[in-house]
Amino acid sequence: MRKAAEILQIPATITARGQTTVPAAIRKMLGLGKGGRIVFRALADGTVVIAKKDDVDQDPVIGTFLSFLAQDMTKEPRRIRPVRRDMVDRGKALVAGVDVELDSALPDEDA
Repeated sequence: MRKAAEILQIPATITARGQTTVPAAIRKMLGLGKGGRIVFRALADGTVVIAKKDDVDQDPVIGTFLSFLAQDMTKEPRRIRPVRRDMVDRGKALVAGVDVELDSALPDEDA
C-alpha cells in the first residue's frame, strides 16, 4: 500500500516590501545555495508551488515575451481586461476530451 506524501509546512512572514525568506529546509530540499533561483507557480485552485528555476529549459523567446507583458501591465494597469466568457468557452471547447499529463516529458519532434 502506498503511503501518502507528507506535507512540510513552514510558516514565513512577508515584509512590508512584499519579500520573504525561503526557509532553510526548503532551500536544502531544492538544492539551492546563495544566489539560487526559484519560480512560483500559481495553480487555478489557489495553490502556489515553489520550485527550483531551471535555466536550461527556459525558452528565451517566452521569457522575453513574459518580461514585456509584466512591464506593460505595470506601466498601463488600467488596460488590463478580463478574458471574455465566450473566449473561455471557446478555449474549453477546443481542448474538450484532450487528456494532458503535465508532468510527463514531451515527445521528441523528430520521432
